[in-house]
Parts: sequence; structure tokens; C-alpha cells
Amino acid sequence: MELLALAQAGDVTRPTFWRIGHVGEAVFYYLAAVAIAIFAVGVYERFANYARGTDDWFERLDNLPGRVVRAAKVVGSNEKQFDRDLYGGLMHAFILWGFLTLLIGTTILMIDMDLWTKALGQDSFFVGDFYLSYSLVMDAMGLLFVVGVGMAIYRRYWVRNHRLWGKHTSAEDDLFIWTLFLLGTGGYVTEGVRILGTGVPEFADVSFVGLFVAGALQMTGVTQSTAAAWYPVTWWSHALLALAFVASIPYAKPFHMLSSFANVVTHDEKAGKRLPGVPEDASPDEIGATDIDDFSWRQLLDQDACTKCGRCSSVCPAKASDRPLDPRDVILDLKQYREDLDAGRTEEKPIVADGGASVIDSETMESCMSCMACMDACPVDIEHLTSFTDMNRRLTESGQMDENVQDAMMNIFQNGNSFGDPERTRPNWTDDLDFEVPDAREESVEFLWYVGDYPSFDERNRRIARSLATILHEADVSYGILYEDEQAAGNDVRRVGEEGLYEMLVEDNVAAFDQCDYEKIVCTDPHAYNTFENEYPEMDEEFDAAVYHYTQVVEELFREGRLGLSGSELDYTVTYHDPCHLGRYNDEYEAPRDIVRATGCELDEMPRNRANSFCCGGGGGGLWMDFDEDPKPSEERIREALEDTDAGPGVDKFVVACPMCMTMYEDGRKTGGYEDDIEIVDVAELVVDALGAEERVAVAS
Repeated sequence: MELLALAQAGDVTRPTFWRIGHVGEAVFYYLAAVAIAIFAVGVYERFANYARGTDDWFERLDNLPGRVVRAAKVVGSNEKQFDRDLYGGLMHAFILWGFLTLLIGTTILMIDMDLWTKALGQDSFFVGDFYLSYSLVMDAMGLLFVVGVGMAIYRRYWVRNHRLWGKHTSAEDDLFIWTLFLLGTGGYVTEGVRILGTGVPEFADVSFVGLFVAGALQMTGVTQSTAAAWYPVTWWSHALLALAFVASIPYAKPFHMLSSFANVVTHDEKAGKRLPGVPEDASPDEIGATDIDDFSWRQLLDQDACTKCGRCSSVCPAKASDRPLDPRDVILDLKQYREDLDAGRTEEKPIVADGGASVIDSETMESCMSCMACMDACPVDIEHLTSFTDMNRRLTESGQMDENVQDAMMNIFQNGNSFGDPERTRPNWTDDLDFEVPDAREESVEFLWYVGDYPSFDERNRRIARSLATILHEADVSYGILYEDEQAAGNDVRRVGEEGLYEMLVEDNVAAFDQCDYEKIVCTDPHAYNTFENEYPEMDEEFDAAVYHYTQVVEELFREGRLGLSGSELDYTVTYHDPCHLGRYNDEYEAPRDIVRATGCELDEMPRNRANSFCCGGGGGGLWMDFDEDPKPSEERIREALEDTDAGPGVDKFVVACPMCMTMYEDGRKTGGYEDDIEIVDVAELVVDALGAEERVAVAS
């Protein structure tokens, strides 16, 4: 029936306080005021608590209108909820938009009753077409809300999705989801009882869910008089539950509705790829997280924004390898400790230490690979890596760093490389080439090539360095290297917590760069590429070089026709692994793939690719550590290449674009028993193979 026809009398509406009476109405307003006051005090205390954290609030509030617009888009579209989880995205979208519609509808009703009619003395606008349209929208969106909550209940209790259960799963989670369900269904029960109690008026058709409930009640024998008599009970039950929910928001899981949005608003787009520095005047005891007040206000907000969804845990390669790390548990352990400390339920203890007498154990932090998979998967922009790095800094400053990592740090400090080899031997990889590698210290070049530690000192990775040198030589690129003046870039030095050594490396490398006349920097290693691109400018304001990963440069050479390949030179079936620091950190996914296809290879993607790539295990110092894990991340990734790609065992080569990945996968190929099944090659090696110059770089070491 058309809305206009239903509103023919012009005064179609419903009384909000039907059968509640003036006393009941006064009691409701009193309880509502109390609930709102409790809510306001709780929100104030929550946000005032963030003032205990370090850092300037305004650093995260630049361009606030733009930040709010972005947050509204991210949250409103549920784009991160849909990422890799269609069911979860639909479920959350139904709940979010249903809840927001009900909230807006309640606000409109409040404006009409309390401001428009009572305060301003105007005639109610909650009549006629407006009321009918309102009722239709509220019923439709309310139903969407109930369906969404029902989907959540089904996933949690029937399917028992593994992500939703863990160390911090508690009765609070049950109370939250069932309260939402009762609020949604209770509203329809109240509406159905009212419709039946008022004799099922003709215009009730627009309240189609409430009308259905009224019909169901009639079928069970409920009469109009019975419904009218019971209406105050259902109304008060629904109203009291709603007010209790409002009052509880700042004190329990519902607070994520506010904190999550605030987290998205204050998100740093470069979080993780660019770590916060250490104040120049900080003493050793002040570096890193010693107690809860050492975390920034944004890190405290991270803890409150966590919804326990487990998306970070499900993509964490450390957790998948049975290392003692669950990123969700770390964030929630810190939150639980902070709340217990504030409530007097626990005594102060170190945030992170070895031996279990701290909030977080040192082995947990050492397990992090700094792959940023957790941050990429998080729907509310929690910046796990910044908190993890602060705890690693504390371990470093207190002398609790992993022994193997300590050795690597000492090698870098003394010799400028993690191998501990003399600096003069860094350019030895060039000796077996049949051409001279230019010295950027002696001539002007377009590209200053930062070779990196592993391509310079590791025998397997030296072949990658020779391959890239051959490509640049064949394409007649103007380039040069620093020879023995090159130092470790420091990306992973910083991520294991050795900030002082990192700052020294920045100073030394920038000084070496300044001695050269160049236009751009090209890196073999994505880790170096990341820190030069995102962190060096923060450390040295005068460092403003254009930085590239070598695949970006080689892909440009292909497009310019400077390598002379027809695109049909090779006929391998290959799969490509996205390095974390090239892909997830810096959004470069296509250049390596374009190169692979240009060589004539058939590219067969693994199920986990691009932003969803699975870490090799080498980042965050993992390359220097010994872990008792089965399977290793590298073994699992090779298994995926052989079993889960379309070509399966038909994949000839596993292609990488990172020296660390090469090292980890060569190790995984051996320990996993895959030596006869697949070959690990770098993109540069594939290009050299296509150029027919493979023998020129495959020299004996």
C-alpha cells in the first residue's frame, strides 16, 4: 500500500510513551540522564587516560578533516572487514549500518519529542508520511542489524571460528553479542506487542517486521487486551536494557565503537615502515617501554581499539610456525595489565623481560618478523609494530637481546656488515665479472646502487649482485657503487631495537652518499629500500634522494626496450613470492611480475600473494636467530608453491626479489626436503637467463 494512502488522515503516528504514564515517562528521563552521565564520565576517563602516554597529541591530528573523511570511508564501507573475509564483511556491515540507523532513528525521535515539541512548542513532525517512511526504514535496517548479529552468533557458537577464541575470550564477549541480539529482537517484540495492543491499525503495514511479530502473537492466542496489558513490561524491559548498554559502553567491549573510529582517524599511513625515533636527550633507562606510561597515547588507544577479532593472529607467520607470539594477545596483555594496575588488582612489573616475570616475555618479542601482516589485516588500524619495537628497544638497552642478534649487531658496529667480514672485502663480488663496475665515488652517475650486505658477502646472493650488474651493464645504465664505503642500511637493526646503532649507520651512509654525484638510489634489498625511502628522511632532513628497488628500474628498462627481449625467451612455469618490505611495506607488486612475464615465463600465483603474502621468516632479525619451529615459514611457503598453485609440482622455479628471502628459502628448500622439487631464483637471475648471460654470473666462488 502506498505511503501517501496510508497517511490520508495526515496525523498517522504512534505514541512513544503509550501506557507508560507521566510518572513512568519522568522515571525514564531520569534514568536516561543517569545513563548518559555515566557514559560521559566513562568516555572522559578513557580519553583522559591517554594523556598518561607519551608524544604530542597534535602530531596525529594534522589535516583532521581529511583524516575524518578517510576514517568515515574506511569504517562506513567496511572495506577492511571485507578484506579476505566476505562473510565477516557482510556480517559487520549489517550490524554497523543497522545499529547506526537505529541510533539515528532514536536521535530523530528525541529531537521531535524533547526539542521540537516540548522546548520549541512546535507541532510534532513525527506524523504522516514522515512517520510512515521512518517506520519502514527503521524496520528494514533493524532487521538487517538482527541478521548481522545472528550471523555473528552463528560464526562464534556454531561454526566456532578459530579466530574468535583465544587467551582473552571471556564472558564479556558473550554478554556483548547477546545484548546486541536482545536489543534488536526486543525492539521488534515491543513493536509487535504495541501493534497488536492498538488493534493492528491499517498503517502498521509499513512496520512489516513488527506486524509479523504481532501476527505470530495472535496465532499463539495473545489477544489485544493481553498485549495492551503486557506492553509496559516489554517496553520497560527494552528501555532498561538499552539504557544499561549506553551506560556500559565506556567500560567494556562496546567502547570499541568509539575507540576504533578514533584509531582509524589517528592512523599513521607510514606506521611500521617508518618507526618513531628516540628523543635525543633520552637516557638508556628511558629508551623503550619500561612501564605502561612509556607507551604513547596512540599505543594506549591501540589497546582499547582491539576487538579480539583475531585477524592479526590468523595471518601472523610467527604464530603459524608455533613461535611464542600472538599479536592479538600482546596487545590485549598490555591492556589487561594497564586495567589491572589501575584497579589495584596487580603490582607493577617490567613490561618486557626474560624469564616470565614481566607482562610480555622476551621470546615473544624476539619471535616477531616485522612483516606487518598483522597491521595489514587489522580492520581498525592497530599499529602493532610500533609497540613491539618499543619493547625490543627495552630488551636491547637492558642487555637481553638474543645472543645471535647481539653477534650480528657487534659485527655491524665493528665492520659495517652483519657477517663480520672486513670492509675492504665488500666489493670482492665484482672480481669475477668480465667488465668493470663503476665507482660512484669517482664519477657522476644516474643511479647510485646500494648493493647491500647479503649480495656483497653471501656466496649465493653474490650471484644476484653479479646478475643485476650484468643487467645494468647490458642496458648501458649510468650507475656506480660505493665499494668499501658502503655500510649496512640498518632497517632490521632498527627493528630488533638497536636504535643507537641504526642512527650511526644513517649518519655513515648519508655521509658516503654525500660524497657522490648521483640522481637516484637503487637498492638490491627491499629492506634497504624501505629504510632509505621512509626512514632516512626522518633522521636526516637533508636526505631527499629518489629511491628505487631494482625491479622498478629493470621494469622501466624493459618498457624502454633497452634490454632487447621479445618476451618469449624462457618457457619456465614459475611462481613469485612478494617480499614483505617491497609489497606490504611499499605497495610494489607489479614491477617484479611484469619482468617475470617479459622473460617469457608463465607466472602461476600462490594463493597468498601481494598484500596477503606469507613472510619468509627472515625479517625483524629472524635471519640471525635460531628457532626450533616445524615447519619453518620458508618450508611452509615452498610447500604452498608446490601444492597449492594451479601448476603444483609443475612449477619449475620459485622467484624472489629479496636477498633475505633467497637465504631463507634456500635454507627451507634443504631442511624441508624440497631440493629436487624446485629451484629458488631471483628476478635478476631470471632476466640474465633470458639475456643468455647466465654463464657470465654463475662463476665459481
